[in-house]
Amino acid sequence: MRTYRSLFRTAEFTPFLLSFATFAAAQTIGGLALATLVFRATGSPFLSAVSMFGPQLTQLLGGAFLLSAADRLPPRAVLSVLALSFAVCTTVLALPGLPVWAVFAVVLLQGLVASLGGGVRGGMLNEILTKDGYVLGRSVFNMLWGLTQMAGFATGGALLAILSPRTCLLLAAALYALSALVTHLCLTARPPRSAGRPSLSATWRTNALLWSSRHHRLTYLGLWVPNGLIVGSDSLYVSYAPEAAGMLYAFGALGMFAGDLAVGRLVPPALRPRLATPLRLLLAVPYLFFVLQPGLALSAVAVTAASVGFAASLVLQERLMSLTPDALAGQALGLHATGMASFQGIGALLAGTLAQLTSPAAAMTSMAAASVAATLVLAAVGRPKERQSTDPGMRLNNLPDPAATE
Repeated sequence: MRTYRSLFRTAEFTPFLLSFATFAAAQTIGGLALATLVFRATGSPFLSAVSMFGPQLTQLLGGAFLLSAADRLPPRAVLSVLALSFAVCTTVLALPGLPVWAVFAVVLLQGLVASLGGGVRGGMLNEILTKDGYVLGRSVFNMLWGLTQMAGFATGGALLAILSPRTCLLLAAALYALSALVTHLCLTARPPRSAGRPSLSATWRTNALLWSSRHHRLTYLGLWVPNGLIVGSDSLYVSYAPEAAGMLYAFGALGMFAGDLAVGRLVPPALRPRLATPLRLLLAVPYLFFVLQPGLALSAVAVTAASVGFAASLVLQERLMSLTPDALAGQALGLHATGMASFQGIGALLAGTLAQLTSPAAAMTSMAAASVAATLVLAAVGRPKERQSTDPGMRLNNLPDPAATE
C-alpha cells in the first residue's frame, strides 16, 4: 500500500482519524489553556511546564500496572471511556477557585488514565491496516497529529486573546466528549486481540518479555530519550515567549507534519532505517542556537526545522513492529507510548527546573545538548549489531505467550 487513495479506501481508517483528531484538538487547546492559567496564577516557568507535560509522568505508573489491558480489552470501549474521562477531568480543571495543588492532582490522574491510549490506538491501527500499509498509515496519523497541533495551538492562542483560560478548558472538554461519540458510533466493536484478563502480573510479564530483547531495548531508548529531552525544551515556550507560545507550538507542528510527510510518503523503504540517527540529531541541533536568545522569527525557524526530526519516531516504530509478534503489538506500542510520555514528563521537569534556576533560553539549549549526546551514544552502542535488527530470528515469536502461563 503506497498511495493515499488506497489508504483512505480502507474501511474505518477515516473515522479512526476523525476520532483521534478531535481528541488531539482538545488536548492541544486544553494543554495551552492550562499552562497559561497556571503561569498567570504563579509566574513560575517550572509549574507552567509541569502543568502541560508533567501529567505524562504518571503514564509510567500506567505502563507498569495497566498496559496488559491494551490487548485484552475491547479497543472501542477503552477509547470511548478514555475520552469521556478526559472530558470530565477537563471540566473540573475549569472550575473557578480550584487551588494549584488540586489542578495538579487532576492532571496527574489524567496522565494515569491516558497510559492506555497509545497502546489501544496503535493496536487498533495495526488491525485496521494491512502490514504493507502500516508505515504510510502511521505517517498519516502522525501528520494529522502535527496538523491538529498546529491548528489547535494557533486556535488556542487566538482564543486565549479573547477568552479566559477556563472558557478554553470548557471548549476542550466538549471536544473530548465529541471524540467519545465519534469513536462509539463510527468504529466497529472489535474483540480483544489477546486472551486472558488484564492484570498487574500480565502487564509486568509482557513488559519484561519485550524488554528482554536487546534490539527492543535500544529501539525503545531511541524512541524515548532524545525525544523526551527536546520536549523539555518545547515545554518552555510559554515562559520563553508568553505572548507567542501558541505560534511557536504551531510552527513546531508544521515541522512535524513536513517530516512525517517526507518519511512516510517520499522516502523509499530501503532508505528509512538509515535516517533514525540523522533525524534525531536534527531534532536537537537547532535548539542549540537558543543560547543566543534569538528573536521570535528566528526562534520559529529553529523550532520548525527541529520538529522535522520527530519523524525519527516513525522509522523506529517501523523497526519496533518488525521485531514484535502481532499478539503483543498493542502492548509493545503502549509501552512505547508510555515510555515516551514519561520521558517527556521528565524532560519537562528537568527543563522547568533549569529555567527556574537560570533562564528558559539556557535551559532549552542545555536540553538540546543532552539530546545530541544521547543520540550519539545510542548510535554508537547500536552500530555493531545494526544488521541483526532486521533478522527474523530476533523477533519475539519464538518466546512463550505471556497469556499461556496464566
